[in-house]
Amino acid sequence: MQQPSSLQLFGRLVLVTLLILAAIWLLRHFLPALAWAGVVALATWPAREWLVGKGMRPSGAGILLALIVGVLIIGPLILLAVEMAREASVVVETVRELREAGLGTPEWVPQIPFIGMYVAAWWQDNLADADAAKELLGKAESLDLIQWTRSLGGEAVSRLMTLAFTLLALFFAYRDGPTIAKQSHTVADRLVGPSAERLGEEAVVAIRATVNGLVLVGLAEGAVLGAAYVVAGVSHPVLFGFATALLATVPFGAPLVVIVACFALLIQSRITAAILLLLFASAVVFVADHFVRPALIGASTRLPFLWILLGIFGGLETFGLIGLFVGPAIMAAVLAIWRESAKPDRATAH
Repeated sequence: MQQPSSLQLFGRLVLVTLLILAAIWLLRHFLPALAWAGVVALATWPAREWLVGKGMRPSGAGILLALIVGVLIIGPLILLAVEMAREASVVVETVRELREAGLGTPEWVPQIPFIGMYVAAWWQDNLADADAAKELLGKAESLDLIQWTRSLGGEAVSRLMTLAFTLLALFFAYRDGPTIAKQSHTVADRLVGPSAERLGEEAVVAIRATVNGLVLVGLAEGAVLGAAYVVAGVSHPVLFGFATALLATVPFGAPLVVIVACFALLIQSRITAAILLLLFASAVVFVADHFVRPALIGASTRLPFLWILLGIFGGLETFGLIGLFVGPAIMAAVLAIWRESAKPDRATAH
């Protein structure tokens, strides 16, 4: 059989490259959904293997797991929407009272070191006085809230479409995963060589470890600090706990919610509760971010803590939320290549 010429090989390479670029361009709006489906499938693949091992057909396992993932995602969002709807009436009532009588200066504000008197004066001029409060609210209401609401509605519809395609792609990933993995191994072996399988394994381990280190630890932080909000007497502890669990998936993200909760306690002149909550939450976040997460992610991927953080934050900045999991996978593959290249050559070692 005649071997293809160099010109034919070059033409084939150009054609394949153009087709791949065209496919990426065609699917550009669905790439986030496909990426999320891949991350979730890799992270939950042991559950799929367990179901199939118990005699369930791959299609049935795919449907069941996709439904479970959908419920786990949609359920908290519905809870958040219900809580926000309940709080809407409280916000409206607070704004009405602020318009009519203003918001009195809390007793603790003048006691703040160095800036207490300045903050108290600003509060008295802009919030405590009813006329000044009306003027301040009028400036806030002059913003195009209708346009903001429309933009928020459009974003919500877009996210729901992404979720729908994610669950659909997730079902096919569960059903056809072994075939896809086998074909990917064959193609990667032809293009890269035997090291492709090892790099793929490093990436898969990194994704699973990152999901455990970010999502599970974030949920645990949200549960623990949610209980702390209840004990401290923070208003709407469920809402604060959900926000904590969501932001805790990013290292050092939970303190943002804790600060808001402590500030809410300070407004109620509950200084002792605010200080104790801040100290307890700081200890929880410190242990989670400096010990638990590095142990879960680093032990599996053999990534130093610095490279874990660089992968997480670099991926978040470059790819968005999906980058939380893609970033460490890329860093794990790069570090695996570095370690492989740094090994002494057997021929020169002797």
